[in-house]
Amino acid sequence: MNQADPLLVETVERLLADVCTPEVVEHAEVDGWSAPVWSALTESGFPLVGVPEEAGGSGGSLYDMAAILRSIGRYAAPVPIAETGMLAGWLLADSGLAIPEGPTTVVDDMAALTINGGRIQGDTVVAWARHAERIVALVNGSVISLRHDQVTVSPGANIAGEARDQVHIDISLAEVEHGSTSVNPTDLTRRGALSRVVMAAGALGAMAQLTVDYTNDRRQFGKPVSTFQAVQHHLVLVAQSAVRAQMAADIAVRAFAGGNVGIEIAAARVVTDDAIAIATRAAHQAHGAMGVTREYPLHQLSRRLWSWQHEWGTTTSWRRQLGRAAHTAGADRLYSLISG
Repeated sequence: MNQADPLLVETVERLLADVCTPEVVEHAEVDGWSAPVWSALTESGFPLVGVPEEAGGSGGSLYDMAAILRSIGRYAAPVPIAETGMLAGWLLADSGLAIPEGPTTVVDDMAALTINGGRIQGDTVVAWARHAERIVALVNGSVISLRHDQVTVSPGANIAGEARDQVHIDISLAEVEHGSTSVNPTDLTRRGALSRVVMAAGALGAMAQLTVDYTNDRRQFGKPVSTFQAVQHHLVLVAQSAVRAQMAADIAVRAFAGGNVGIEIAAARVVTDDAIAIATRAAHQAHGAMGVTREYPLHQLSRRLWSWQHEWGTTTSWRRQLGRAAHTAGADRLYSLISG
């Protein structure tokens, strides 16, 4: 993501370091999100970076957007930045619909909604729904923009305490804003999966640094526990996992930005999901009992990583996609498939 604006990267990192402390993240689990963090990011226009200015966004590239999402993951920021700009904002801009000023979210289970007899109907879990000004959905080639008062929302949460709400929709298509789009379900799913890959890369990087710092500070038998061979093994696993995830994210972002997506998104999800399993295990082992205490922030990263594995496709579904691509390519074209 070295093609992102360095000033933007520096600014969002500094802002989140100030406003998104572990204490703020912990308190956010009461409401399922952090309004102060959202307000601070909104004042600088970060939620809509990557959405064209002529459509009502803040402008900027996909690399800029990805850099922001990496920071969101690094600080475990409990706000719908990915949903507002990278997903809902993108859909609204493509369909010519108005982009609201407040937080926006998007339905990731497109099969859950149908249009029958001129009515949009369905029940599904939607990230951040209770805090969203608009809920955006892709249904039968149309982008649907629903106001909060046009749906029924029952609060829920993922294991990280972030809002994942049950939404019931049953409304006439004539009553909602909608427009045609060139986006297909595959494109939206890939983009959603990419958002989780990038955020996970940021969270894994933070987890690696947190683990190194703790094991350097924690002393046993008169020396840092980081000098013990068994602990060093855990540190290597966490660091390797973080680097693998970041490399996968960089490759996937570059492919998406270039408009030439093949297996990169599926491969990135498979690599990242494996990295999450290895890194969280090793990080918690290196921390010992401290890693499972509520007061220590490691769990804020690991619980989000475990949650993101199940959003925008499961690990199993992405493995199957990658396997089908390899099988279709055949032995003679396998190398070119992998090398791009």
